[in-house]
Amino acid sequence: MRHDGRVTLDSATPSAFAVCFVCTGNICRSPMAEVVLRSLAEQAGLGSAIEISSAGTGEWHLGEHADRRALDALERHGFDGSRHRAQLFDPSRFAECDLVVALDHGHERALRSWARTEVDQHKIRRLLDFEPGLSPQGDVPDPYYSDAAAFDSVLALIERACRALFAQIEPGLRGNRSVRPDSTDARAALVQDT
Repeated sequence: MRHDGRVTLDSATPSAFAVCFVCTGNICRSPMAEVVLRSLAEQAGLGSAIEISSAGTGEWHLGEHADRRALDALERHGFDGSRHRAQLFDPSRFAECDLVVALDHGHERALRSWARTEVDQHKIRRLLDFEPGLSPQGDVPDPYYSDAAAFDSVLALIERACRALFAQIEPGLRGNRSVRPDSTDARAALVQDT
């Protein structure tokens, strides 16, 4: 992973590239991003090269399905989020993930406070960092207190940002390589970028 904002893949380990999207309750934004990125990977024939999950910073909805309005928006756009169950982000997951994607600044702050190492810190990105022109604030708005139209709008934003994210990681996935920010190559890139 590089400091210039691009995600790069190295060949240090043969395991699947692991991405976890994080929002507040893991019932609206992060499950939508999980479903969208998984769909992009599967459409590209790369579903087995990437592990995609999502989690929340709070435990209000543990074990629940995604919000009905999120599921409806996904369905209207040709996605299926019916298998989702909300879970809490556990800091131990940094060891399992190559990229931890926050949906807004608040989630990013929480994740950074839980990241124990510099390597973990470098795994954290905001989704809109991949497509910065989509929102001047860099946040995917929370549609929870809004109507169905807001969920559709948020999903459209997530789709565009996920396409940009996927465009960055797809070449490495096609090369059967995995990003491991804690690898020797990634550490060397980290030193060069500072």
